[in-house]
Amino acid sequence: MKANGTVFKYGDNIDTDVIIPARYLNSSDPKELAKHCMEDAIHSTVNFVENVKDGDIMVAEKNFGCGSSREHAPIAIKASGISCVIAKTFARIFYRNAINIGLPILECEEAAADIDMGDKVEVDFNTGIITNLTKNKTYQAEPFPQFMQDMMAAGGLIEQTKVKLGLK
Repeated sequence: MKANGTVFKYGDNIDTDVIIPARYLNSSDPKELAKHCMEDAIHSTVNFVENVKDGDIMVAEKNFGCGSSREHAPIAIKASGISCVIAKTFARIFYRNAINIGLPILECEEAAADIDMGDKVEVDFNTGIITNLTKNKTYQAEPFPQFMQDMMAAGGLIEQTKVKLGLK
């Protein structure tokens, strides 16, 4: 499994209220949530929703996804078209929610520090290799174990369970 796209870069401590503001939590529709993803990111010079394309990659510094434990945050990111989130560190509940809904995420301090907004990046989930095509540099993240790769390929825990139960 691979991802390839243009980077949207964010700093430290991007919380779930920035990822998807609480005023939009009255909807659980992924497409509706995607329309408001990163809407309140005040440190960004680029309007995320107007510029994100399917396959793009989000990169952040430390503690990405801190705050409340809502699943809406990774759902909004995935539904916006982001194929992968790379960060120095993730809040643990966001990390687990992202995997559960099938949003690939990787922790890689070196990549998160060195990759810039607008860089073209490729991620190989089988090996954990992140390639910054713009800077011609590679970084090594810990690859997901096969069972997690299978879960993400299925679209998350619920979708994988439906397949295993023969409901899909």
